Amino acid sequence: MLAWLAPVLVLGLVIFVHELGHFLAAKWTGVYAPRFSLGFGRALWKMRRGETEYVLAWLPIGGYVRMASREDETMALIEGGTPEGHEQKQAQGKGQGEVQGSGEAKPADWDEEAMVPFGPKPVPPDRWFESKPLWARVVIMLAGVTMNVILTLVVSTGVFAYYGRPYVPAVVDSLVAGMPAEKAGLQPGDSITAINGVRVRTWNDLLVTVSGSAGKQIAIGIERHGSPLTLEMTPVSQKGADAATGKAIMVGRVGAYPKDRVERDRLGLVPAVGAGWRATWAMASSVVGVVGGLLRGSISVKNLGGPVAIARTSVAAARTGLESVWALIAFLSINLAILNLLPVPILDGGQVLMTVAESIKGKPFTVRTRENVMRVGLAAIVALFAVVMFNDLVALFR
Repeated sequence: MLAWLAPVLVLGLVIFVHELGHFLAAKWTGVYAPRFSLGFGRALWKMRRGETEYVLAWLPIGGYVRMASREDETMALIEGGTPEGHEQKQAQGKGQGEVQGSGEAKPADWDEEAMVPFGPKPVPPDRWFESKPLWARVVIMLAGVTMNVILTLVVSTGVFAYYGRPYVPAVVDSLVAGMPAEKAGLQPGDSITAINGVRVRTWNDLLVTVSGSAGKQIAIGIERHGSPLTLEMTPVSQKGADAATGKAIMVGRVGAYPKDRVERDRLGLVPAVGAGWRATWAMASSVVGVVGGLLRGSISVKNLGGPVAIARTSVAAARTGLESVWALIAFLSINLAILNLLPVPILDGGQVLMTVAESIKGKPFTVRTRENVMRVGLAAIVALFAVVMFNDLVALFR
């Protein structure tokens, strides 16, 4: 049960918040949005409330908000919906009540007072996406990304406020024989209090300084059985990985490992917000670094994971505890935000570029041009999906 429930809840929340952003922005700017769907393809459950149909579809790897747009028919084929844009265009060109032919069976939820596709009334010209000013269209397209960033910030802040800020204390557990720490006389149980006169409290404080001091002598202040001591050692250079990009780099090491113990600082609301913001910024920087590394070729596409990797990570997090689940939600949410800003057609970033380009040009691109651009974007997404699914399968069999 956990193997199915955890991925659905984790990924479902991230996608729901993203699409909710688009939906609320469309409503706020007055764009007609007849469908809000979680998932693609055939509907498993649907309900119409007001002028919008809410859908849960069978393929839970995304979602969409259908809006009144001249591109609605093209997008319907991609999203797995019916080409409602065709009906809307008919309603625009014909009189009221002519959408359904006299010999056609009307849907069970047909409403004579509703707009297409739920009734015969045409969509008013001022409620089409293209009728809105540039700023409103950009707000709608970026609202999903914005909501994902807000979700990451809120979740991170909540985790810090409820659980506290975790840290590993700077207490030595074990040493590597022949490495600088052992040669200098460091012993298991020693509490490290300072490096080069600068106070140290967490093991990460120690790691940051040592990593950047390869080949340079450092003075480490310790406390042993209540007595202060100072030891001098020179970190050796070893191959490591950049925390943000995963790129191989040379770092300093002394051969000491911490005790497997996590302590927490209790935070009030204001410090928790600050910690949540820093965590959000750090995660966003990490994602940007990985994307940059992929584009430069310094990071292999073999490191990418897809739905299976997300599912396995979600289950592992759920077994660890709610804190891990919330942390995963925050990380996936900022991932979705950053990746959607890429200038790839179909993604939000690509749509913003197209919209701005049309505004600069002074008129929309032709249908043929837009369809060709969308095909390129779709091909790129399909290729990426194929790569991550291959990586998932390889990791699964291993």
